[in-house]
Amino acid sequence: MDRKKFIKTSGFGLGLALIPRMIQGQSIVAKKNHAVNTESKIVKDSEGDVLNVIGDIQTHKLVGSDTGNQIVEWVDNVEPGVGIPPHIHTKEDEIFRVIKGQIEIMVDGKTTILNEGDIAFAPKEIPHSWKVVGTEKAKMITSAFPAGIENMFKELAKLPAGPPDFEKVSEICAKHGINFV
Repeated sequence: MDRKKFIKTSGFGLGLALIPRMIQGQSIVAKKNHAVNTESKIVKDSEGDVLNVIGDIQTHKLVGSDTGNQIVEWVDNVEPGVGIPPHIHTKEDEIFRVIKGQIEIMVDGKTTILNEGDIAFAPKEIPHSWKVVGTEKAKMITSAFPAGIENMFKELAKLPAGPPDFEKVSEICAKHGINFV
């Protein structure tokens, strides 16, 4: 049997004929799902929405409305001694990338010092915390996915200045699926 006849008479030929159409159809579906109000965006270092979240100065670079609710990314500019106590996210994973300074981070009971260029991954449902150590201000890029946590930060940034009311902070965080441990 010659090759053309084999392909025409076998399921193999049908598969070869359908695969390109299936792939094309999947990419159209993927594009439709991804195109939920998303456009490319370039954000310069000096740009973004700046929030003071209980001493954590955050510059939000990408938020859910920019990314089809896939990811939110912000830059933390934080003084020594400032940090976030142990907590658990029930909705999003986080990635922390240190750009400047030192961050002591705890993920799942393991504590380490992150220096410039170091990255930590904190999956949802895993306890984690971080704190700026050393004598210089730290700069860290934090990504959370899926997006949504930015709404919690906006609420926290509206709290009055001064020592935070931990009961109110915990209430806001819990409403967004984050619990302190």
